[in-house]
Amino acid sequence: MLSNICEKNYNKAIKDCTNEEIYFALLEMTKELAKEKESNEGKKKVYYISAEFLIGKLLSNNLINLGIFDTVKEELEANGKSIYEIEEVEPEPSLGNGGLGRLAACFIDSMASLGLNGDGIGLNYHMGLFKQVFENHFQKETPNPWIEEKSWLTKTDVTYDIQFNGFSVKSRLYDIDVTGYNNRTNKLHLFDIESVDDSLVNPDNINFDKSDVYRNLTLFLYPDDSDEAGNLLRIYQQYLMVASGARLIIDECKAKGSNLHDLYEYAAIQINDTHPSMVIPELIRLLNNEGIGTDEAVEIVTKTCAYTNHTILAEALEKWPISYLERVVPQLVPIIRDLDRRVREKYQDPSVYIIDDQGRVHMAHMDIHYGYSVNGVAYLHTEILKNSELNNFYKIYPEKFNNKTNGITFRRWLLHCNEELAAYIEELIGPDFKKDASKLEDLQKYLDDEKVLNKLMEIKTSKKKTFKDFIKATQNIDIDENSIFDIQVKRLHEYKRQQMNVLWVIYKYLEIKAGNLPKRPITVIFGAKAAPAYVIAKDIIHLILCLQEVINNDPEANKYLKVVMVENYNVSKAAKIIPACDISEQISLASKEASGTGNMKFMLNGALTLGTKDGANVEIGELVGEENIYFFGESSEQVIEHYAKADYSAKSYYVNDARIKELVDFIISAPVMKVGDADTLLTLHAELIKKDWFMTLLDINDYIRVKEIALADYEDRKTWARKTLINISKAGFFSSDRTIAEYNKDIWKLN
Repeated sequence: MLSNICEKNYNKAIKDCTNEEIYFALLEMTKELAKEKESNEGKKKVYYISAEFLIGKLLSNNLINLGIFDTVKEELEANGKSIYEIEEVEPEPSLGNGGLGRLAACFIDSMASLGLNGDGIGLNYHMGLFKQVFENHFQKETPNPWIEEKSWLTKTDVTYDIQFNGFSVKSRLYDIDVTGYNNRTNKLHLFDIESVDDSLVNPDNINFDKSDVYRNLTLFLYPDDSDEAGNLLRIYQQYLMVASGARLIIDECKAKGSNLHDLYEYAAIQINDTHPSMVIPELIRLLNNEGIGTDEAVEIVTKTCAYTNHTILAEALEKWPISYLERVVPQLVPIIRDLDRRVREKYQDPSVYIIDDQGRVHMAHMDIHYGYSVNGVAYLHTEILKNSELNNFYKIYPEKFNNKTNGITFRRWLLHCNEELAAYIEELIGPDFKKDASKLEDLQKYLDDEKVLNKLMEIKTSKKKTFKDFIKATQNIDIDENSIFDIQVKRLHEYKRQQMNVLWVIYKYLEIKAGNLPKRPITVIFGAKAAPAYVIAKDIIHLILCLQEVINNDPEANKYLKVVMVENYNVSKAAKIIPACDISEQISLASKEASGTGNMKFMLNGALTLGTKDGANVEIGELVGEENIYFFGESSEQVIEHYAKADYSAKSYYVNDARIKELVDFIISAPVMKVGDADTLLTLHAELIKKDWFMTLLDINDYIRVKEIALADYEDRKTWARKTLINISKAGFFSSDRTIAEYNKDIWKLN
């Protein structure tokens, strides 16, 4: 089929085509094959609405799911071409940021793989979040355009006139095929506006006129919200997403026979975090327009919408000033006020009101009152929501609360990014694990097989060599594949505590300078983007880049320790980094990480977790046993108590512990100040001593202690390999297929 398309389109044989031509031929072929598996079966459909879908490159993922990856790879090789080189032609869709968006991508993949009738709904951002470049040891944000004339996007004829205050825009639907593994094809519905103007953006930075909404609405994911214009733009974006999505849902349900009084029998709407919350008042408004009274409309919507909470951080639960909503979507304000009135008539507790005494609309409160399900994304997270953060709501609606521990699309994170390991697993236990990840448990019978353990170590070294070559080619950094790869890649946020890992790097550097040399070199790898307006997060990146220069250029130390900050960390780079990892850093302050999914990807690829008892780390520990994970730090109960008592003082740790003081002071030492920006480093130094909101200094000594144990354990190669095999064998629980099956059974009830 590929050769036919090449002949038809280019009048050439495969061997004579460029990689670009082959990529576009494969794009066409894959779309045709995906179309054959489209289905409209099932009365009820789930609509997964999310501001982010971090889908990554799609070519190889689609070829795997369609069952033709090996055939295509062999056909290309026979013609002197490489599927891996052709993959490089594909731009990465810039539609998400971190775990939230990657999870949404995994979920829609699993819906299709399980044969569920379910589509995603989001926005078609032209420039994505941003492309990260490093200049003078600082993060610089530049646009990340990804949309090409020929792409996975399919323009449809579906358009809607979306009304804002004083003007309207025409939204158009673009679809991306979501291929299930040996199953149906669903859709990712992305809305865009026809008036958007890419020329508003300078290729060198992400500054643009945020007030020109008619032309900028879908340019960027999460536009800088440090000013009023940025906040308003986010509300415009969110309304565009939900207003277009709600119209599409109603149209599709009507076409299937719904009279809208029974909307919940045709649609389940999953609200992924608070960004799509305005779908609730918008649906009520649309049902009113269809002649349905408000009381009934509220009841219908409450039976249709379900809410996933992704955070324990109060500041991450959106609260929009009602004055902002009046300026952007005045048509929703009377409905939101009415929803708040209904709550106030039932409950005397101001903490559960939708509109607070400062005139702010709490989006999560609206979701909980007017949805039929509220779920957390890891056992610990859900328990914290029930027992503390959302306890006032749990007392009212205990029946709504449920847990759905996150999962990952293990086919992408094993079959695609670690073919060698996947092939060896298949050799050992057969192919069934590709469809049913729980079959990975069958690897348990090889725990004491030396040949298998040796092979696992060989594969790991091979993946480390691949990453070594990649980082040399892309950033001109030399690393040693025989060193221990200690990796922390995730969004840069103080609660994830990259700053604590940095203090360990300083500790190890000072140890080496004092003559206390490690048994084996260590390569510490970071990858992270910081939100453009998140100053302290950007300061931490600056410090990492300064340490990278200081340590990597120190001939006394660089034989034993290297620091690598991966530029523009994304899904494609994750696919190279994750299989190479030895120690997976999951070190968030206990009680702050809802789940994490990087921890699952690393585990699946045979890395051992070094982490706090936070998020899904807890469940990883329960599955593998505490001897096969490295836990440190205070518990979530202890941390919650510190917050309640306000008894944590970073300064007292700094003043009373000579080692902590030495590590923190190194941030403003002569070697670092020489390569860095003095004001930035002084600010970060002061922040750690005076604020340290996420208790870095509370856990640093225990972190150092346990990390040293992990590094020492690595030298017993057979025991380490056995631990990695246990982790791989227990990773099946974290398949997003399992998660989605639970969503369907307990929440959506599609079939």
